[in-house]
Amino acid sequence: MASVGPFSFVKEVLPLPLNSTSPPPRLFDGTTRLYLAYVCPYAQRIWITRNYKGLEEKIELVAIDLRDRPAWYKEIYPENKVPSLEHNNQVKGGSLNLIKFINTHFRGPTLLPDDPEKQTFAEELLSYSDYFTKTVFASVLSKEDYISNDAVAALDKLEESLLKFEDGPFFLGQGFSLADIAYAPFVERYLIFLNDMKKYDITKGRPKLILWIKELNKIEAYTATKRDPQELLTHTKRKFGLA
Repeated sequence: MASVGPFSFVKEVLPLPLNSTSPPPRLFDGTTRLYLAYVCPYAQRIWITRNYKGLEEKIELVAIDLRDRPAWYKEIYPENKVPSLEHNNQVKGGSLNLIKFINTHFRGPTLLPDDPEKQTFAEELLSYSDYFTKTVFASVLSKEDYISNDAVAALDKLEESLLKFEDGPFFLGQGFSLADIAYAPFVERYLIFLNDMKKYDITKGRPKLILWIKELNKIEAYTATKRDPQELLTHTKRKFGLA
């Protein structure tokens, strides 16, 4: 992976979410737009990628109020969910596809390695991420006061994955990558949710995970996307009817 770091990051003023009364932006006018909700972990993946590559002036943020969505949004993106990316007169979705697309098609530091072994491991981690997020979140939703063995195993697999390359604290060693971006928003939330709802500390007995989180929090492109923990907790409890 190239050693170049993230572009110099300037904290931006975030636009207010658009709701059912909001007019659309000037759609398909040549502007690339990321449609997102600030509390959505899937959208956060693309937001981090955008920031790290220094694309704040190339990719406009358009926040959507998920509780009161504009009708025009469904017209341009029938799935009517976030994230999506408006680019070259098309609107595309799928968070993993979008972080790969932005990394490949836009300038800025690369977020995938040149090393073939690391490339292969990156793809394995990206493929595994969907299972990880669903398995651990199932314990968040569970009525039990403990997390499942499957969730523990999924968290242990992250710890094991962080042991693979010894040249740095990230999944692929020294370089921050799409693999880290795929997991960061979810680990951020599970640290909060499982501690609050199950009294379970996901970092206990996982020193590599502790170091990874510490290093993530040194990256402004990521920290600029983080929300207040109480906001995330309240949003999730309300959305899923959790006590």
